[in-house]
Amino acid sequence: MANTDSFIDEVNEEVRRDRLFAFFRKWAWLAILVVALVVGGAAWFEYQRTQRTAAAQAFGDSLIATLEQAEPEARVSALEAITPPTPEGAVLLALLAAGEVAEADDREAAAARLREAAEGAELAPRYRDLALLKAHLLHPEPDQARLVLGALAEPGAPYSALAEEQLALLDIAEGDLEAGVDRLRRLQTAASATPGLQQRAEQLVVALESGAALVDTSPDAVDNPQDDPQGAVAPESDAGALDLLPPVSEGAAEDRSDAEDSSDAEDASPTAGEDDAADTTEPAAEPAAEE
Repeated sequence: MANTDSFIDEVNEEVRRDRLFAFFRKWAWLAILVVALVVGGAAWFEYQRTQRTAAAQAFGDSLIATLEQAEPEARVSALEAITPPTPEGAVLLALLAAGEVAEADDREAAAARLREAAEGAELAPRYRDLALLKAHLLHPEPDQARLVLGALAEPGAPYSALAEEQLALLDIAEGDLEAGVDRLRRLQTAASATPGLQQRAEQLVVALESGAALVDTSPDAVDNPQDDPQGAVAPESDAGALDLLPPVSEGAAEDRSDAEDSSDAEDASPTAGEDDAADTTEPAAEPAAEE
């Protein structure tokens, strides 16, 4: 009985082994294919990553070599000759070229470069918004300024706080002081606003409520404020600087005039004193001469 059971067990073991070998022969190619796909995919992704890294390094080296040139015209020409590896690289080239062109006092051409770069279909939203915001700061379009800034100021946008500040300045330039101050007050407590932007908004609110005027002191400020889409207002950026000039009242002007008159009188008094001293010393010299 023991020998019979042992024989049956051996037969069952052989049957299971034969079935396992048959299964391997049937599906072994599939396992090999899966392993080959995994290894090949990993190698392909590594190759792609290496290619992207090499392209990025070459792009950066070309930018460094271009920016080291002395002449602005040569830098612009060299930037135009560079082929960007990605849409983001195209925006970076546009930003650099726009900066060079803006330094040559051609802000309209610089803004046109940025708006053209922002039209890329595969461009990330943060780069598109950056290009549009920079283009607005360089050369605003009166008809499209509020529409573009409204899209950039939507909640969750990467530069919503900066766009909201520009909308506030636009409201103030158009004479709607209340709307502009309301926007600035919201910026003071906005989570997306940086501490510097919050402080700037607070200073503008205090200055506007005290009756100060916003004056554009940029070199390319227009003579007629109506020709400027931002009026007499410009952000603290490449477009110009803001000076807060409180109005001078008539009383302050009179006080200043009185102070100038009193200072002139004080300047004249030492001369009179010297004349008196000269008069008193001359008679004392005569007795000495007689002796």
